[in-house]
Amino acid sequence: MSYQVIARKYRPQRFADVVGQEHVTRTLGNAIEQSRIAHAYLFSGPRGTGKTTIARIFAKCLNCTDGPKVEFAEDDPRCEEIAEGRSLDVYEIDGASNNGVDQVRELRETCQYAPANAPYKIYIIDEVHMLSTAAFNALLKTLEEPPEHVKFMFATTDPEKVLPTILSRCQRFDLRRIPAGLIVEHLAMIAKQEGVTIDDPALYAIARGADGGMRDAESTLDQLISFCGNTIQESDVLSVFGLTARGQIVDMAGAILGGDVPAALALLDELAKNGKDLSRLLSDLLAHFRNLLVYSVSRGDMGLLEVSEAEAAALAEQAQSASADALTRVMEVLSDSEGRFRDATSKKILLEVALMKAIQGRQAMSIDAVLGKLQELRGEGGGAAGNAGAAAPMRQNAGAASAPKPSPPAAPKAAPEPAKLSTPAPLPRAAVETPAPAPTPAPAPVAAPASAPTPAPVSETSSAPAPAGGADLDLNSLWPRIVDAVGRASPFIRTYLPEAHPVSFEKNVLTIGFDPEFSGHLGLVSNPKNQTLFQTKLKELGFRDAQVKFIESEAPDRWKRPEPEAEPSFDEAPPASEPAPAAPVDSGLAAAPPQELAPAAESAPPAPAPPPPAPEEIPPMDMGEFKNDPLIKKALETFRGQIVDVRQ
Repeated sequence: MSYQVIARKYRPQRFADVVGQEHVTRTLGNAIEQSRIAHAYLFSGPRGTGKTTIARIFAKCLNCTDGPKVEFAEDDPRCEEIAEGRSLDVYEIDGASNNGVDQVRELRETCQYAPANAPYKIYIIDEVHMLSTAAFNALLKTLEEPPEHVKFMFATTDPEKVLPTILSRCQRFDLRRIPAGLIVEHLAMIAKQEGVTIDDPALYAIARGADGGMRDAESTLDQLISFCGNTIQESDVLSVFGLTARGQIVDMAGAILGGDVPAALALLDELAKNGKDLSRLLSDLLAHFRNLLVYSVSRGDMGLLEVSEAEAAALAEQAQSASADALTRVMEVLSDSEGRFRDATSKKILLEVALMKAIQGRQAMSIDAVLGKLQELRGEGGGAAGNAGAAAPMRQNAGAASAPKPSPPAAPKAAPEPAKLSTPAPLPRAAVETPAPAPTPAPAPVAAPASAPTPAPVSETSSAPAPAGGADLDLNSLWPRIVDAVGRASPFIRTYLPEAHPVSFEKNVLTIGFDPEFSGHLGLVSNPKNQTLFQTKLKELGFRDAQVKFIESEAPDRWKRPEPEAEPSFDEAPPASEPAPAAPVDSGLAAAPPQELAPAAESAPPAPAPPPPAPEEIPPMDMGEFKNDPLIKKALETFRGQIVDVRQ
């Protein structure tokens, strides 16, 4: 007698022998016992899960002697004929080779005749989705109202290709992939009957390669017996099918979670040199991280996993070294690489890049976490001053970002020394109306803090006309208030307002401009949410129904920040004989607090201003003080960053 392969030799012959499809076999058994047998059934599922086998067993139950019944004798001649494929009343048709209208027309003619020696004439059509649309349509009427002695049983791996009109006329059963544990038990039983010694790691390797298909697992075992003889080990399974050992998968996952790039690349190189299937390696690695994620979020629920005891111990150990967010980011990288793996020219390079990205991805922070850290840092900075320091650390030194410095005492009978201000104060109306002195050389412009640039003369139009010369003052004094109100409500917008300047306030529309150098901020600031915020704050300031518009506009010279070398030094007070000039009428902002300017307005005419310091006398920017600022150092440590550029 010729040799019979294991897949056919150990093919289930009754419902009790079917592995992993109890939801189907139990339903069919109950239908037989309750005499609720339909005229058409559709079995769908992956390959090797038992679709055709269940159809044959169901045919035996229907056509057995004294049937229909679930339990039948093994030596029943009718059942033996069906098992051997020589029954006159059970027709097994291949849908791939009989997919035309002519074959369906012949089926319709033959099904009208009564069965030869059984209760039913049964048609089993395998791969029914291969039938053409015309063949399906020709079968519709017969399938819906067949003769009482005719039963149809369809099997397919792709039910989506079957016409909905066919599906609606059948009872559908979806077969599942068989769990690895059940495959291992069934293979162990077969190996025992065949007299083969095989260890558990080898059985799990076969089940892992079968991917839920019992026929694939049985064919693999048959091939390994021919290759190894009566003793099979895990290394034999791995060498024959190019699989990776479970221990190597665990080691590679540990290298990824530990951030050990050299170890991960060395292990990949070793597997590639040994001829391992890199595509299967990537799939196994992704499956391991999936198990690790499920184990982590389910707090060790092993009922959701199909792993051996050794792998369960490895999962418990590695779950302590990674969070669920880190595992999710690693799986995203591996999933993306798996989708591009088939079209990759160099699969090893793609896998190497995927491993390095996965190692980097485990330490990445979500945008919500970054924003939360920024808010935490701003809160530690101390109110509005801390916000300003965290929002623009690259535009001012630490002293100007944290708190204003007090003005040094002025010499007797001399103009007060200009003070370093963190927030410029508006000039009182009494000081503005003081007669201007004779023209004198203007001192070098003082660099204002980033949160309040020196205003430029722009006009504002409101419902009530402003007096001449006061329009500039109104808009210039309004802009710092808007910046402060909006900045308190949204620290994100506050980081971009130092580069903005007011253009106009006409027809109840406030136009805010960004210099071409900062035109990239428009896309970040100009959106409905921020416009609503500006409108709300303007309404609180007394401007009802005001609108806001952001444009690209070159800032006037008086709104631009001066270059670092143009910053004057105030280490020494100006001589008493050379008092500082009074502020221009149209400036809108004063160079000193109002209480210090009032005596100057009542005294003798102001003296000429001191000449600007020579370039060589301007002290360079103190980079050490900037880099040693605690807030900046903590930000660099938190986000693992480095200072690339520093701008005034």
